[in-house]
Amino acid sequence: MSFTSAHAVSSDGHVLAERRGAIGLITLNRAGALNALSLAMVRDLTQVLLDWRSDTAVAGVVVRGAGREGKPPAFCAGGDIRFFHQAALAGDPRLEDFFTEEYALNHLIHRYPKPFIALMDGICMGGGMGISQGAALRVVTEHSKLAMPETHIGLFPDVGGGWFLARCPGHLGEYLALTGHILGAEDAIAAGLADIRVDAARQDALIDALASLQDPTADGVLAAARHFATPVGAAPLDAHRAEIDACFSRDALATIDAALAGAGGAFALATRQALAKRSPLMMAVTLEQVRRARQMTLAEDLRLERDLVRHCFWLRPGTASETVEGIRALAVDKDHHPRWNPPHIADVTPEMVAPFFASPWPAHVHPLRALD
Repeated sequence: MSFTSAHAVSSDGHVLAERRGAIGLITLNRAGALNALSLAMVRDLTQVLLDWRSDTAVAGVVVRGAGREGKPPAFCAGGDIRFFHQAALAGDPRLEDFFTEEYALNHLIHRYPKPFIALMDGICMGGGMGISQGAALRVVTEHSKLAMPETHIGLFPDVGGGWFLARCPGHLGEYLALTGHILGAEDAIAAGLADIRVDAARQDALIDALASLQDPTADGVLAAARHFATPVGAAPLDAHRAEIDACFSRDALATIDAALAGAGGAFALATRQALAKRSPLMMAVTLEQVRRARQMTLAEDLRLERDLVRHCFWLRPGTASETVEGIRALAVDKDHHPRWNPPHIADVTPEMVAPFFASPWPAHVHPLRALD
């Protein structure tokens, strides 16, 4: 078995890379921030994957999150939203670079020619979903908490979220996109957002088994990882799927809300209460995003999301941005009382939503024009 020690890809040490046998192992090493992605981490991940893509000695790649002693695990909690807030108010051009390069990384993972295995132990949200949903094998554990909670901060489910949520069964994608509902292992597999469940305590054994493979093929790498899968039980959301489909298939945000109000019952009430805390405008943008993405390729969706995120920070600049206000309320001032504009679902009009879907760039200079 050939082992090399993990080394930091750059000076901040937040991405560690090592070769174990024929496997490349990446560890997100920013545990104090729940392994949230910075621009430097996005660049490091991209460089490692490009290097290993052309390295014939690397048969597959595994990505995991560093743990915290005595605390619940986190694969990756998303992007560094405090940086987003500061950069938006300061006009920092690195904010533009972050989203362009993150979405290009997401596309690279979806198109990676070697088995890419994501160990989604613990919190896996937002940007963490972006670097795992394109994996050839998406592994969850009993600790997994998957979500796209962006509407909670006045954003939309990006990192390809429109594309992969739109491909969930029925209208589950709209429900997950609007509410940010957190999925455990069983629900994640049922939703098509994870492939297998592995006991958290066996993750190291899984990595060791892959490292021990002799002359592994792509199929052999994936088969060896699947050997560690354990049976899953019933998915809790399955009991509500008919209600989700009935309500979230409606044509607009207001009619979804009305359907939930008319449905009665504890689930519909809890769902409606969750929606009442989100940005009405960005929920309407999100609904349109997911529905457009059903007819799009991944590259088209990522270009659309790059347009949307540009508008989120600059269509209403500075503190007028729903996203800047949402981050302020959740992560900066932490008062959890965002001042949404407009404040109510009934106040959102199509004329407010339409500008988000006008690209700020001609196609030939779009920042993601090279994606195929």
